[in-house]
Amino acid sequence: MCSVGDSFGVEIDTEVRQYECNNCGKTFKSLGSAVSCPKCYSKDVKQVD
Repeated sequence: MCSVGDSFGVEIDTEVRQYECNNCGKTFKSLGSAVSCPKCYSKDVKQVD
């Protein structure tokens, strides 16, 4: 799909954040809002600073 001269009102989150998986304990960096663990693929993750 191509859009010329207009936006769709979509905001892209490009800030990299640190997360920890509540299932396996792996810490990792990710961006976006649909974050899942790269080791066990769990979506039960929390953001850590």
